[in-house]
Amino acid sequence: MMKVTITLEEDILQFVDRYAQRNRSAYINTLLAEHRRQILAAEMITALKQDAEDPEYQAEIAAWDSLAGDGMNIWAITS
Repeated sequence: MMKVTITLEEDILQFVDRYAQRNRSAYINTLLAEHRRQILAAEMITALKQDAEDPEYQAEIAAWDSLAGDGMNIWAITS
């Protein structure tokens, strides 16, 4: 873990202190980790929507789907 120094507005620091339960670092880390999760989820949804609207990508998926149902079971081991 890295130690950094940041500057906060007084009212923001008061808010942090009110909810941090004596551990500012843990509280801020938790907030930022959740914010990062939300951003990554939104980016993933955007990428999936773009893929769904891309005819080239959809054609490639359809080609792979036709192979996936070819009746071959690569996981089956016969002895």
